[in-house]
Amino acid sequence: MSVTDQLIKFAAVTPPKDAMTMMRLSLFDWAVCGIAGARAPDFDEFVAAQLTRGQGPATVIGGGTAPAATAALINGTLSHALDYDDTHFAHIGHPSVAVIPAVLALAEEVDAPMREVAEAATIGIEASILTGLWLGRAHYQVGYHQTATAGAFGATLATARLLGLDPSEMRHALGLCASMASGLKAQFGTMAKPLNAGLAARTGVEATLWAQAGMTAAHDGMAGPLGFAATHQGQNEDIRPGKGDWHITTISHKFHACCHGLHAMLEALGDLRLTSDDVSGIHIRTHPRWMSVCNIAEPTTGLAAKFSYAQTAAMKLAGHDTGAIASFCDAICTDDEVRALRGKVKVSQDDRLTETQAEITVTESTGALRRLRHDLMTPMSLAERAEKLGAKGVALLGDARADDLWQIAQGENLRDLTDQLLMS
Repeated sequence: MSVTDQLIKFAAVTPPKDAMTMMRLSLFDWAVCGIAGARAPDFDEFVAAQLTRGQGPATVIGGGTAPAATAALINGTLSHALDYDDTHFAHIGHPSVAVIPAVLALAEEVDAPMREVAEAATIGIEASILTGLWLGRAHYQVGYHQTATAGAFGATLATARLLGLDPSEMRHALGLCASMASGLKAQFGTMAKPLNAGLAARTGVEATLWAQAGMTAAHDGMAGPLGFAATHQGQNEDIRPGKGDWHITTISHKFHACCHGLHAMLEALGDLRLTSDDVSGIHIRTHPRWMSVCNIAEPTTGLAAKFSYAQTAAMKLAGHDTGAIASFCDAICTDDEVRALRGKVKVSQDDRLTETQAEITVTESTGALRRLRHDLMTPMSLAERAEKLGAKGVALLGDARADDLWQIAQGENLRDLTDQLLMS
């Protein structure tokens, strides 16, 4: 059975309780990141330009309404603007920012109940991870951004389920998506990286609506001859949708406002605080894959700082809160103490480490050594995860707003959620 056939069959599955629980946590996290992202001025002109293209029933984060495809584009971009949203390391992608905006945009158009929205989003997030696994590491390593590519297929399947497309229409929707899914890692550290997420969400909406309207595509645009895998370094890895534990249950949420590849290192540093005078050297060892993703040696902007081992390690040791959006400003790149610490950082790859691990050796001026290590896959209970996500929401939005949003994300009223998204 081809991956297209497997995904079409998977679209009809009822998600298990643990998968739905994690999706609700990610829904809250996505909304928090989107609202906070809309408050940053970087994308104001982009949003304003999109809103001139016409009115529609779908909510735009921060205020306004638009056609579903436009709202998905804006909301996907804004929710990834801060690079603070969830990740899955099985394929190294951000699933929620591609899938949830697409589902919400069409849910408003058809007045879908929250339960159906949650189920469709869960299916889509799982499908995006499965598609990323099917494409394999070669697809990511050659330069494709899985959030944009695998995420587009997840957004398509989620919206196709929500609108009740039949298997034939779903096949065409996935085929249409295969001609549109795109996004490059070359954009990391620029505004085009969050745009990748928005484009994936918009692709999901458009592929589904076009297929529903009767547009056809290749019988297997994903795995067939000259299809997506064949032309995008896909490895056609075997996947088994719905078998065993769902991948969504091992989503990793961010508690530092930077690239997730840096988080194991930051967690390993913990509460350690040292000045440049205290340190003669800092050696960070990481999985080889991250060397081309988040190892900008001397960033000059706050955005680029989010993709720098040396910069974020220096910030952490100097006492700057890497969980705070405001910490990642242009000025932090020219801070004298941060620059001094940054200059003492060496980053090297270590094939023994997994993509979720980091090891650090700090050599103090006295000659004393500190050896630190962390693995992001260290189990975290749902209660602990919920507590940390709640604290993150409070830090970004304030107590009252975060508390309201938490209750809404766990509830059954879609209108309450969209009303919250409209508020600046």
